[in-house]
Amino acid sequence: MTAAPALTARIERVRIDGRDILQGLQLSLPAGRWTAIVGPNGAGKSTLLRAVSGLQPCDGEVRLAGRPLPDWPAAARARQLAWMGQAETGADDLLAQDVVMLGRLPHRPWLAAPSAADRRAVEAAMRSTHSWDWRERRLGSLSGGERQRVLLARALAVDAPLTLMDEPLAHLDPPHQADWMGLVRARVATGASVASVLHELHVALQADHLVLMNHGRIVHASAPADPDCHAALREVFGRRLHIAQVDGRWIALPL
Repeated sequence: MTAAPALTARIERVRIDGRDILQGLQLSLPAGRWTAIVGPNGAGKSTLLRAVSGLQPCDGEVRLAGRPLPDWPAAARARQLAWMGQAETGADDLLAQDVVMLGRLPHRPWLAAPSAADRRAVEAAMRSTHSWDWRERRLGSLSGGERQRVLLARALAVDAPLTLMDEPLAHLDPPHQADWMGLVRARVATGASVASVLHELHVALQADHLVLMNHGRIVHASAPADPDCHAALREVFGRRLHIAQVDGRWIALPL
């Protein structure tokens, strides 16, 4: 029997500053899979991710684990869905380990001190992102790549069934991009689900499920190995892509 989707959305419209950013789309994130969301600049990818996370108001309905998003109590929803946004600000004065500990807030009572389990989860998340060595440095003192790895650790520390990530590879060099893919694969192996907005097509093509957007709509969704997916990618990117398989992996080369 096919598992129910981790999240579904029917979005009629998202309007920002008097302009329609999203319109008439339906999204389904398969459970226990990694979904990559791609498309040209301005396609609406980040807005879609914010809308399904509840951070951006929209006309329509979002269901998390089959339950309407507004029906989830705040703490329960925060345990069910972890978020990693792009260019996040506001925590520069906090130590890196304290930033990651924020991911454990949904797991403890209001104003309760971190438990031993919380501390273990933070250390495990920071070690997995190779950020443990600067745990006592302030977030504002870190480089862009270091900061990104701390924010990734915070999302992992939540240990949520669904993690949404908006451009998680920003500022990461290729080795750390490979590390990120390994972390995503590890999460999926536990039965969790991940959805990520990506500009890096060579990474997106390694996902289990690919959602392609253009002009505020979803124009294709399928496995990345599907020939129809390759044709849709080439069309959306102005036929300036060559998609080929190298050593068993699909890659996208600019033309």
